[in-house]
This record gives sequence, structure tokens and C-alpha cells, in this order.
Amino acid sequence: MTDRYAVIGNPIGHSKSPLIHGAFAQATGQDIEYTAIEGPLDGFKATVEAFIANGGRGMNVTIPFKLQAFEIATDPMESARLAGAVNALKFEGGRIWAQNFDGLGLVNDIQRNLGVSLAGKRVLICGAGGATRGAILPIAAQKPAVIAVANRTAAKAQGLKADFAAHKALQTGGYDELAGETFDVVLNATSTGLSKDELPLPAGVFAPGALAYDLVYGKGLTPFLKQAQAAGVTQLADGVGMLVEQAAEAFEWWRGVRPDTKPVIARFTIPLV
Repeated sequence: MTDRYAVIGNPIGHSKSPLIHGAFAQATGQDIEYTAIEGPLDGFKATVEAFIANGGRGMNVTIPFKLQAFEIATDPMESARLAGAVNALKFEGGRIWAQNFDGLGLVNDIQRNLGVSLAGKRVLICGAGGATRGAILPIAAQKPAVIAVANRTAAKAQGLKADFAAHKALQTGGYDELAGETFDVVLNATSTGLSKDELPLPAGVFAPGALAYDLVYGKGLTPFLKQAQAAGVTQLADGVGMLVEQAAEAFEWWRGVRPDTKPVIARFTIPLV
């Protein structure tokens, strides 16, 4: 029997997940069917239940259903609980297991594919939304010197302190509080990658040899990456590697086989020009 998996979102036509998981399945010899489902905005739970009833084994979850996926999970893992959002579900024995692999995919891309170790580094995350919440724990596990979270609304960044109180390296606040500080890795987890707005980063925030990484992908030189480039940063990356790496984590979670991500990343990478 072919095992059924899917990605659910709305809209979903742009999703590369079926191509990515199809490539993983072919490379690892897994007999799976992976489709895209455009879930109705008012019918996420019913759509998931119908998929399970028809033999579905697992799902990736994308916008706008990540919070609803957390709500229907019977067994959310730590990654999902801390993020308050879910991007992968597994259905077993009447249970709905939930993970958030976005942050781990980000860390794997930075360290494995880009060759940038986070240990002992000063890391800045711009934005304090769900993507940042999902990234803090995997980054903290690499033992950076500092994880700073900056947000236009400083209080939102500062609100992360309680949930991540065990991580003493975490600093939170507004962009103005970054004056005089430099960072080895600067991550854009805001929506500016989809707009024309620059971030209010103070001069000198990028350390010599810094990596600038925009979590959006397929947009070329985003305003953030242009901003970093103008500041002299030469190591620029977008989120295509993160996309593929988080997919690989879900695939291994479901199938017990780790796919090689490099050929798939190369297939979807668009030059940053």
C-alpha cells in the first residue's frame, strides 16, 4: 500500500513541498504519495480528519493553518509547544503528533550547507513572531554567545523572555537598543522580505565576515539582503535551504530515512542578484 502524505495551506498552488518530498521519496526508495491540499479557511480540522479517515499518515502545514494545527494536536512536541505553531503532523493510533521543524531546518542550513558554526557566535534575529519563536531553541542548542531578538514593538520581543527564561544568552528589545553592538549572524524573520521596507538597523550591526540570512526564499535580493550588501556583507542567503532542510526533518520523522538535501537545494536555488 502506498502511504499518503500531503501539505495543507491556503493558498497552496505555490508550494514546492510535493516536488521536494517526491524527490526525497525517489532518492530513498520510499513508496509514498504526496499531494497539496488547499484547505478551506473555515474547515481546517474537518479537512485533516477526512485526510486521516482516507488513510493519511502525515501532513506538512503552512500558512494560515499553523496555529490551528497546534490546537488539534493531541501530542505536541517541545518544538511545537514553544513556537505555539506546527508545521508537521503525524497520525498514529488515533493520535495527532505535532512538530515545528522550521527552526531546526534553519540551523541545519546555516551550519551544514553554508558552513557557518553558531557556537560562540553573536546572533541577531529581526522580528518576534512565530518564526522567531521556532528558531530560538534550535539556535540556543548550538551554544551561541548571544541570541538577540529585536522587534519594532520592543514589548513583543521582550515577551519572549518568560518562555525562554532558561536561555541566559537571550537578549530582547527594540532596534534602537542594538546601537554599538555587532553580530556574526543576522537573520530576518520579519515580513520585510515580502515588502520594500528596510529594517531600522543601526550602523555597524553587521560584524566583519557576517552572514545575512532572509527566511523568505525565491525573491532574489530582498530589501534586507540589499541593506546587508550595502553595509559590506558578502555572505548572503535566503530561506530555500531552510525550506528543504525542514522538509527533510519531517520526511525522516515520518519514514525513518534521512534524505540527502543538497541536490534538492541546488534544484530550487535562485541566484541572489
